[in-house]
Amino acid sequence: MFVYLSKLLPLFIYPLGLCFFILLLALLLLKKKPKWTFSLVLAALAVIFLAGNRWVSYGLARSLEWRYLPAEQMPEAEVIVVLGGGTESADYPRPGAEVNAAGDRVLYAGSLYKSGAASHLLLSGGNLDFSQARGSTPAEEMQQILHLMEIPADAIWLQDQSQNTYEDALYSAEMLHEKGITEIILVTSAMHMPRSVALFEKQGLHVIPAPTDFTITEKNWQAQMQLKPDLLLLNLIPNSSSLSLTTNVFKEYLGMTIYRLRGWMD
Repeated sequence: MFVYLSKLLPLFIYPLGLCFFILLLALLLLKKKPKWTFSLVLAALAVIFLAGNRWVSYGLARSLEWRYLPAEQMPEAEVIVVLGGGTESADYPRPGAEVNAAGDRVLYAGSLYKSGAASHLLLSGGNLDFSQARGSTPAEEMQQILHLMEIPADAIWLQDQSQNTYEDALYSAEMLHEKGITEIILVTSAMHMPRSVALFEKQGLHVIPAPTDFTITEKNWQAQMQLKPDLLLLNLIPNSSSLSLTTNVFKEYLGMTIYRLRGWMD
């Protein structure tokens, strides 16, 4: 039930869902309290403007993504732990398991393995109990893609029971402690890395962050900071990609807040 509620309830406060319910309330009050309706419509517009413009979304994303920057030379460890979320199942009509927008996770992990950073990969990710949306687990899908990268099967360990990042850390740590492993290279999206590092460290592991899937690069951040008249309007007008980026940031900050309240991370 907790996992289901953790997916459902945030939809009410993410920017798009929040605007929907603000506007719905405005319609309900249209005849009885027209002044309230006007204020609520302005509030919805303000949420869309702030969450959907590029300056706000880039600044928020950078606040998470740049906490852990890639090491100039990756230290070695016994295992690379890869968190699911970057793949899609081989359900019809897909010809096989596919990578999605976060697919850099599995590709980067495979590259690290081939460079000799670790002797094993632990692939972490299971399916939600209440969802029947895919025919395989993220861990299995990552395994299929790594097979295409010619990574040997005996170098791969699967952890396919977790349903959220907390369980990724909990179940993966159980496997690693049984093998006497206390240090890992952790691969996940840059925005997801702060929460993930805290959770794995809470499980008694020393974490070497290996972030990937960056949205904000040095070049596009510098370009964003140049107040050119021709770009000013483009950056201020709300757009779907910025709204999506802001929503992803909200998801991470909300996740960190809830996980701290539950004692899962410091």
